[in-house]
Amino acid sequence: MPSDLAKKKAAKKKEAAKARQRPRRVPDENGDAGTEPQEVRPPEANGTALPEVDALTKELEDFELKKAAARAVTGVLASHPNSTDVHIINLSLTFHGQELLSDTKLELNSGRRYGLIGLNGIGKSMLLSAIGKREVPIPEHIDIYHLTREMPPSDKTPLQCVMEVDTERAMLEREAERLAHEDGSLAAECEKLLELYERLEELDADKAEARASRILHGLGFTPAMQRKKLKDFSGGWRMRVALARALFIRPFMLLLDEPTNHLDLDACVWLEEELKTFKRILVLISHSQDFLNGVCTNIIHMHNRKLKYYTGNYDQYVKTRLELEENQMKRFHWEQDQIAHMKNYIARFGHGSAKLARQAQSKEKTLQKMMASGLTERVVNDKTLSFYFPPCGKIPPPVIMVQNVSFRYTKDGPWIYNNLEFGIDLDTRVALVGPNGAGKSTLLKLLTGELLPTDGMIRKHSHVKIGRYHQHLQEQLDLDLSPLEYMLKCYPEIKEKEEMRKIIGRYGLTGKQQVSPIRNLSDGQKCRVCFAWLAWQNPHMLFLDEPTNHLDIETIDALADAINEFEGGMMLVSHDFRLIQQVAQEIWVCEKQTITKWQGDILAYKEHLKSKLLDEDPQLTKRTHNV
Repeated sequence: MPSDLAKKKAAKKKEAAKARQRPRRVPDENGDAGTEPQEVRPPEANGTALPEVDALTKELEDFELKKAAARAVTGVLASHPNSTDVHIINLSLTFHGQELLSDTKLELNSGRRYGLIGLNGIGKSMLLSAIGKREVPIPEHIDIYHLTREMPPSDKTPLQCVMEVDTERAMLEREAERLAHEDGSLAAECEKLLELYERLEELDADKAEARASRILHGLGFTPAMQRKKLKDFSGGWRMRVALARALFIRPFMLLLDEPTNHLDLDACVWLEEELKTFKRILVLISHSQDFLNGVCTNIIHMHNRKLKYYTGNYDQYVKTRLELEENQMKRFHWEQDQIAHMKNYIARFGHGSAKLARQAQSKEKTLQKMMASGLTERVVNDKTLSFYFPPCGKIPPPVIMVQNVSFRYTKDGPWIYNNLEFGIDLDTRVALVGPNGAGKSTLLKLLTGELLPTDGMIRKHSHVKIGRYHQHLQEQLDLDLSPLEYMLKCYPEIKEKEEMRKIIGRYGLTGKQQVSPIRNLSDGQKCRVCFAWLAWQNPHMLFLDEPTNHLDIETIDALADAINEFEGGMMLVSHDFRLIQQVAQEIWVCEKQTITKWQGDILAYKEHLKSKLLDEDPQLTKRTHNV
């Protein structure tokens, strides 16, 4: 029987629950309360997906099912079924009969943040999908959240989408509301209500909306954007909503595949700070070395159908791997020298005097033991590739002059830029940084002539050729053609197939990939076709808008080397701090309708973002200090 005090507490909570249901005033974007009452609707009625979106979602699900059907996974759970660590031995993974992993170990320990790395197409995403769908034996008490794709467009708001993911909290709140509205004062009912409120307190239910809002704000959503319908956002923003859901639910095992692909630098810094406080099991795939350095405590290298484990972040992995490979090659050479010496001795003295013959037999036994116990393998380096931008010739400066340029998209819309004035030429190496919506991509479009200034003038040299790489360049590819056929169609002046094969080969597409339909290539391989097409336009100026999406670390390094060897000018928009550090000589900040030159390098700018972020979000400071 609950005490009188408990009954009073339950009655107060009933009143509070009823009060929560009364219409509230909606705060506007500036935080002032309006007079409009907010309509309270049941969660089930909130947001309906569009019919064509349903069809597309179903198509994607069918595609995932087909992929899962083509995937075969075997493995044995070696850790205790009730343990919070996951150790799986004899792990093998095949896809369409191709062996991606063979008889290896998967070790994921609680409290560790793993970076999964390896070349494009080696099977990293496939392994994450197999873990996410529990095709490997992971105990049921470990809940898994695998971020796979963006949220489908619907009438829901980002805030609703994030909060509904926590199904247990939503269910408990609905049950508590039901009991609170019933007038019966049965002891069992009071007791049940108390239990519900205690569990909701454990889940921080009162703070759920504030926490969801904080996560969305960190990923770049303003208060007004958090109340917009999901169908009004682009795919990149809906991907951010999906990422916010993953962070909100706080699962025991979180699997993220390229989480920074749709983020700007501010959001990347926020996500890095957020993830470095993750206390359970995190496995992420990322092409950003800087991000891996900031978040990871361990690195898993997928190589030669095995998973190799390294303690420390990405830089520590590179150092340790280099030392291990040096030692491995020393041992390999020593063993080969020993084998050659023993074989030579056996051949010379095996049939000599009794004493020498005995020594030869002894060496033969030693050799057999060495062979039986297994010899050290030669280190096989990952296949390297080199991007190439052909020489473009000289043009006297100024190549492009921007004079008193102002721009806005519509007559009544907000100004994106106001009175810009600068010049760029063939030795310009600039990275554009700044918050989302500041106009970084807009500036590149203005400079190429895709957009015209509202006021002012942009003067270009009559002979200048500009090559702009952007995230939608893949859409112009003819998916039914092979890369070889597509490039021959685009550049008919190159008659010989073999010559074109060599050109495409420079961008990491070899053999069968050159003659397969483009639709069968991975996203990373399609990007390489775009780079090959762009380079052979022979531009004087490269405008690169997020060029690292879908590329692996080795390919990004090859791109950086090619940019540094390029004779022309370059302007870059990227969320990859390391690429900016490798290629940019100046940092320009796009903010508040103007462009300001940053006095310092990109790492100083990152520290500036971090300190600004910690000032804005004291909760993040506290969590970072606790860790």
